[in-house]
Order: sequence, then C-alpha cells, then structure tokens
Amino acid sequence: MPTPLRSLLSGALLVAGSATAATTLSAQPQPDPRVGLKAGWFDAGEAAWNVKLVSTTKPSASFLNMSTPGDARLKNSDLAFSGNLVFQGNYSGWQVWDIGNPRKPKLRTAFVCPGSQSDVTVYGNLLFVSAEAVAGRIDCGLQGVEAEVSKERARGIRIIDISDVEHPKTITTVQTCRGSHTNTLVTDPKDPDNVYVYVSGSAGVRSSEELAGCSALAPDVDPNSALFRIEVIKVPVKNPAAAAIVSSPRIFEGLGEAVRHGDAASDRRERPAGAPARPSVAGRGPTQCHDITTYPAVGLAGGACSGYGILLDISDIKNPKRIYAAADTNMSAWHSATFSNDGSKVLFSDEWGGGSSPRCRATDKMEWGADAIFVRNGDKLDFKSYFKLPAAQTSQENCVAHNGSLIPIPGREVMVQSWYQGGINVFDWTDPNHAFEVAYFDRGPMDAKELVGGGHWSAYWYNGLIYGSEISRGLDVWELTPSEHLSVNELEAAKLVKYAYFNAQEQPQAVWPAAFVVARAYTDQLARNSAVPKAWLDGVLTQLATAEKAKGATRTAALNTLAMQLDTDAAASPEAKRVQALSGVVKGLAK
Repeated sequence: MPTPLRSLLSGALLVAGSATAATTLSAQPQPDPRVGLKAGWFDAGEAAWNVKLVSTTKPSASFLNMSTPGDARLKNSDLAFSGNLVFQGNYSGWQVWDIGNPRKPKLRTAFVCPGSQSDVTVYGNLLFVSAEAVAGRIDCGLQGVEAEVSKERARGIRIIDISDVEHPKTITTVQTCRGSHTNTLVTDPKDPDNVYVYVSGSAGVRSSEELAGCSALAPDVDPNSALFRIEVIKVPVKNPAAAAIVSSPRIFEGLGEAVRHGDAASDRRERPAGAPARPSVAGRGPTQCHDITTYPAVGLAGGACSGYGILLDISDIKNPKRIYAAADTNMSAWHSATFSNDGSKVLFSDEWGGGSSPRCRATDKMEWGADAIFVRNGDKLDFKSYFKLPAAQTSQENCVAHNGSLIPIPGREVMVQSWYQGGINVFDWTDPNHAFEVAYFDRGPMDAKELVGGGHWSAYWYNGLIYGSEISRGLDVWELTPSEHLSVNELEAAKLVKYAYFNAQEQPQAVWPAAFVVARAYTDQLARNSAVPKAWLDGVLTQLATAEKAKGATRTAALNTLAMQLDTDAAASPEAKRVQALSGVVKGLAK
C-alpha cells in the first residue's frame, strides 16, 4: 500500500512546482521552423513538431485543375466521418475517401454539385450538404441559375442517400429562405426515429416569389421575417423525403449590436482611401449564426453568431433557447465553438477577416483572430484567456483560427485546430487561463509573391488519427508522437475512444473503458505536473503494476485496496480531481 498522501504532504515531500509552471517548460525548436518555409503548391516546405504526417492525398481529378491553383474547384471545405469513410466538402460538390488504410486513402466518390462551400454532416445512410450559392441547382447542373426567381435553385439542405456510396442519390432538398452556410446534425436519444439539422444561413433572403413565406423585413414589421433566426429541420430516418422545417427559433431576440475591434494598422494602411473599415450595421444584433456546436450529453449548444458567442439550452431539440450571449471587443467574427469534455468550459474561435486574409502576421495582435476561452458560471460565461497560433505567418498566407476538435485524452482538454495557411496545431487548454501549444504542422505559402488562398479548413481527431481538409492540396492524415507534453499512455488511452461516426459540430462526450493504460495516463499527468510527492506516486505505480500481473481474486483485492487508498488521499491532494478520476478507473478494473 502506498504511504498515505496526507502524511507525505505534512512531511514536506511535495515536489516544488505546479501544473501551470510545469507546462511553461517546452522543448519547441528555436527559431521556430514554421517561419520562412518555402512557398509552393504541392512542393511547399513543411515543418512538424510532435506530429508525423502519415499521408497526403491530392484532390481527385474531378476537382483538380492543375493550371489554376486558385480555381474554385480546388476549394475543399469541411469533413464528416462514418466508419472508414471521410466525406470532404468542396465548393463544387463533395468527395468520399476510404481511410481503411490511412496511409493510402482511396477515392470512393467525387460528386460534382456546385452550391457554395458544401458543409457536410453524415448519419447512417444519409449525407446532409449545405447549399447557399444563388447559382446552385437542385439537379446539381453546372449551367447555374441565371433567373432572379427560379424553382431550379437549391438553397438549403441537400439530403443524399449514400447506402451505395459510389452511386449516391439525391432524396430531397429542404429549401430555406437564406440557404445554408453551415449545418449541424443533432440526435435526440429520446427520439430515435428522427434526426434534426440546425441550419445557419448567412446569405440574403430570397424572394417570396421563389420560396413562399420569405421576408427580409425586420421582425417588428413582419413577425415572419427570415432574419434573426435559425431553422430546425426534422428528418424521419426511415422516410427522409419527408424532411421539413419544424421550427425557426429567434435565438437573437433582444440582442443589440456587439462592439467589435477595428482593423489592424497594416490593414488600414492597405485600405483604399475612403473605403469603410467594415460594412455599417443599423444598430441591431446578429441576424444569423455562422456555426452551431451542439453537445447533447450536457443539453447545451454553443452558437458562434456574428458579434456574440451564444450559449443555448437544447434540452428540447426542436426549440433551442438562448441562455447567455457573450460579447468581446477583441472578437470580430465569432466562428465556431468547442466544449470541454465535462461541459464546464467553452472555447470560441474568431474568424477575423472571413478566412481569406492574412491575420497571423507579426504585426497582428495576439488577441485578434484567436480562440477565446470561457468558463461556465451557472447560466453565464466568464472569459478567461485567449490562445492564438504562436508562429508569425507571412502576408501571402490567409491565416486565422478555424475548425478543430478535442482529442480524447483523459483528464485534459487537448485540442487540434486548423489555421488555414497557418497549418494545424495541437494545444492544451485544461487550465483555461494558460493554454499552450504541444504540437504543430505547417506548410509554406501557396505563392511566394501574392496571397493565393489555401491551407487547412479543418483538422479533427477521429479514432486515433488527425485528418485535415486542405483547401487547395487535398486530404492530410497525421499521427501524434509521444513527447514531454503527451505520453505514450495518454495517446494510447485516447485511441481507446472509438466513434461509429463523427460530425464535429455534434460534439460527442468521450468515455474511456477501465484499462490500465487509462490509469497510467492519469499517473503520467500527476508526474508531469509535479503536484504530488514522488514517493506517493511511486507507491501507486507499484500497486498498479502488481495488480496488472495478478489474476482473479488476487487482482481484484489489490485494486480494491488501491482504490480505497486513493479515495482517502484525494481529499488531501492538490490534484484531487485527477486522483479521484484515477480511483474511478481502478474501481472499474476491479469489477
């Protein structure tokens, strides 16, 4: 049995230091190799730290125009996952990659269907694709739509049958007044017969002659206005052709215009004389969300909505209600949200400049185009800190915070995120006041002399690896490597969390099986943070090793004894939460 922690603490055997102090010690290479990388389309320079590039797959022939790297056909967008398939959106449609062998992804489908960024989500045999462009057609034709009013126009959610993924079939298009910039799939465990789609539309309101009921008037003039609301679509799983809008919640009601920061000094110098810093707003608050991340496990959603980060109650999936709206003058274009695994914290990204501008230059403020981290305080959100890519990028690289997801490391909030031509990075925001970088991958700019759009639209962890959608270069796959920031045990514990499907905007709650590697992930964290006496931790590790070698009743007895000791010691520990979590794993092993 390890020596009780209380007695070790009273004996002054606590190793000096704290979790925060320990994490400031980094072995990052200096000077930062991300600075000054060679430009190029498919031959750009690369820099990596604590992550290994597993594969890079160029866009399929249907989407690749070798003569014009800035062509819209190369604009890959977001990712969704199901089994061994990755669905990759594109401004000209979508592609499906088989990742059964992630070292050599195989193209299964390249479906040309223009309609703006084609945000994708997936559920079972159904694929949901956002359509917003006025030229997008219901039949996916390349001729576009020229008429001002046309029944051929597709602006809303395309629902696709992918039961035969190589021969997808359009089931229906649920039309909305403002189209769909992004969409969020939401499942309700109380309603297994249906799935729901939250639609965020940012385009102008279409004519009522084209879609009945559409109105661009203010809500106080027309209570049926298509402004200041989102749409909720109900999709019967067995009859998706019957999908329809079931509610249009006005989650922005009562919000005024949020104050946002102005342009950077470099942008003011470059702006033509007399040009406004940003379009004027008539004093009202947001009229739409850019993106919504739901977290059904805790009954909440985070909406990134123009000048606000909005916390929503989604206990009634069909009728989300605003709980709180956070505003911040350092945030310009609230973009997406990520919850901590326990739901106690929320991170919002700021897509300052819309993703097409260089926002990671040495002259840009670190608070701008960054992540803002909040802690839930009842129904409110308390701001704690910002985190931004720490490596300066050039004026030839569009760069700003964009899409990412949690990596399921027990006891920590570790996240992978894309930064367009800033590449991707992995950072820890367990301590909401002190986020820090733990890994990165970056390429040089697309062009050495001018800004040619590209970079990573999104980067997500899925069943043991990181997948990135590169706007102009294709699909990337990476594997994290052990480091002083991420141990072998932590990475192996993360790989135990498996999802049948994954849409980043419907955040799943990570649950780890009772396994010795999970227990050692916690002991690795206790050792790294130097917050408990080494003698005590050595005793715990000895007990774990002894129990792992034992069998049957002997193993159960050893684990129960250790769990009892951990429960007693947790009360005296400066790492009480982590010690309690370790005890929970040990108890699970004893069963």
